[in-house]
Formats: sequence, structure tokens, C-alpha cells
Amino acid sequence: MNLREIVVEQAIVPRLHAVDRDGVINELVSALISAGVAEESAKEALVKRFLDRESKGSTGFGKGVAVPHVKHGSIPKMSAAIGLSAEGVDFNAYDRQPVYTVFLLLSPDDKPEEHLQAMEVIFKNLSKDTFRRFLRQSDTVEAVAELLTDADEHRIGG
Repeated sequence: MNLREIVVEQAIVPRLHAVDRDGVINELVSALISAGVAEESAKEALVKRFLDRESKGSTGFGKGVAVPHVKHGSIPKMSAAIGLSAEGVDFNAYDRQPVYTVFLLLSPDDKPEEHLQAMEVIFKNLSKDTFRRFLRQSDTVEAVAELLTDADEHRIGG
């Protein structure tokens, strides 16, 4: 499994409009719905599931990144959106620093192994300083997509 298999290119948001955690989650769920990942009728339930997950513990893992992730029965295929914030968003991250990069992962209920594999791939890449820096500097969908390809092809070091 690699990033390009997980991330839906049409759900890459290089300039988030939202300025708070709940708004970012709403914006990225909307991006996945616009990309055809889920039905519009599921939006409220999906956003609620993400916010419930955040209330149990922040997915802001530090170093400027957050990875909100949930499983839902209405999702046929694992899909992720990426949102970038130039100003940073308070995600109640463990290091108390703003979040600039958000990977929002939606997985089918019945594929927990794939969910774990996707999380592993995302974290493996987000643990690399170079990847995080290049991602934060990306300002177009194309630049983010190219970076994901480079990461998948191991052209980005630590």
C-alpha cells in the first residue's frame, strides 16, 4: 500500500479555508464527498464520527501534523484527504503546536487491517522531516500529488 493508493487527488486541499479543528474536519469530509468517496447524505454522520474521535484524544500528533481517522459502514474503499494550512490550526496536538498538515483518513468498517496499513504508510512518511517540510511548502494539488509519488517511489529521504 502506498500514499497514492490512499489519497484521493480530488480531495487534496492545498489552502484550507477553515481556521479551527472542527472546520478543517468539515472541509476535508466535504472534499471527500465532492470527490465521490461518500454520499452527501452521510456528511453529518461522518463529521460527527471524526469529532467524537477527537473528543477521545487528539489526532494532532505533533510536528505540525494531524491524522484524524475513523471507520464507517458507508465507506466502500479506504480514502484520505489532505489539507494544508499556512497559518496553522489548533488541533490540541500533543506538543501544543499548531497543525499545518492534516491527513484525514476514512476507512470501511469491515477492513481493520487495511486501516492499520494505511495509518502505517501515512505515519512512516510524516515521520520524515523532509516530507513534512516539502508538503507544507506545496501550494497546489499537483505539487502535493507529485510529492506523494516521490514518497511512494522512495525519492524523499528523512
